[in-house]
Amino acid sequence: MFSQTLRRAAAQSARSPLAGRYSVPLHFQGFTVSSAAKFGSIAATFGVSAGVFAVFFFGEVPRVRKDVLQKLPFFDTYLDRTIAPEDNPF
Repeated sequence: MFSQTLRRAAAQSARSPLAGRYSVPLHFQGFTVSSAAKFGSIAATFGVSAGVFAVFFFGEVPRVRKDVLQKLPFFDTYLDRTIAPEDNPF
């Protein structure tokens, strides 16, 4: 450990009133709260867009449509693909 010299002690105790006041922001692993919020909102946007893509991409798979999507409100009648009896050729 370095010993404190008189010159260094004098420099630390004497502060100019015109000098800017600064503080180190709270951080974890180099990420501050504002940068974590910014990256979190970007990640949430990508996650929502990937989820919407997955719903529309897998929406035509009968198993996904019946087991997953028809259990959601407002999608049950929209995704109902039953054939009317008069249109059924069998």
